[in-house]
Amino acid sequence: MNPFSYARASDPGDAVLRGAAQGSQYLGGGTNLVDLMRETIERPSALVDVTGLSDRIEERPDGGLRIGAAVRNTAMAEHPLVRSRYPILTRAIVAGASPQIRNMATVGGNLLQRTRCAYFYDTDGARCNKRQPEQGCDARDGFNRMHAIFGGSSSCVAVHPSDLCVALMALDPTVHTLSSQGEREIPFAELHRLPGDRPDIETMLEPGELITGLTLPAVPLGARSAYRKVRDRSSYAFALVSVAAVLNVEDGRVQDVRIALGGVAPKPWRAAKAEAALRGAPGNEASFAAAAREELADAVPLRDNGFKAELARRTIEAVLSQLAGEAA
Repeated sequence: MNPFSYARASDPGDAVLRGAAQGSQYLGGGTNLVDLMRETIERPSALVDVTGLSDRIEERPDGGLRIGAAVRNTAMAEHPLVRSRYPILTRAIVAGASPQIRNMATVGGNLLQRTRCAYFYDTDGARCNKRQPEQGCDARDGFNRMHAIFGGSSSCVAVHPSDLCVALMALDPTVHTLSSQGEREIPFAELHRLPGDRPDIETMLEPGELITGLTLPAVPLGARSAYRKVRDRSSYAFALVSVAAVLNVEDGRVQDVRIALGGVAPKPWRAAKAEAALRGAPGNEASFAAAAREELADAVPLRDNGFKAELARRTIEAVLSQLAGEAA
């Protein structure tokens, strides 16, 4: 690990001032960044500790919630308003990592998790464009069972690792940031970038821009939600496929639906085609199956992960059928 300085920010303005220095990085719970520093993938010259910033969860007049970036994952999962209004978030957080990691990890840091692609971590033996631009990608023709079937490029097929981000993708939150240019609001769906020919640039954030929190809109009355994660073992494993869904069925027809997929793309993947096919359609298994098939028709599997398309199709159908059954 390279030498670095450390400072704890007193407020968001102080954090942005310190974070503007070249080589600085923000430090939340450190559950990802410190690992990357040990592996010499990240080499900051200065760490700006932002865990002392807002850790509040506040109710908004419209029924939504404002969540500070320094809220710990465990605190978010256990908060009464999150559990009652957004159980999909609690399920997603509990499905990820160990209790010890959830106790340390922050919401802001979770949004910026980097991939767990084995080739990204193999600094001694593998080429990786995300780690070093224009180096090459050994994952494309290597062992790519865990990699992307949507949104990949010739430069990168790594997948996004966060469970929380998949659930957030189905809720349409707004991300709040602060930089030397002032405050900014970013729709969550636009925060993460697809790799294209620059997989090292993973978000829309500018250098030194700080995530200060996010706002969750009120969930429509009558909507049900679920998060299901399929993995190789029952605990502490990243998703092969995960599905987050919010479904509102009235008089037998789908009034609104939101579906997001994890483990299949370099960013949390919004299943827009499936959603479009379902709005106004009968809320039954035949509609769910047709919508899932339409979404997965665009999948581009690699040598070792063709099973993900079928697994995602079945999981989408199962989650929507579960929600429709709960609504009946």
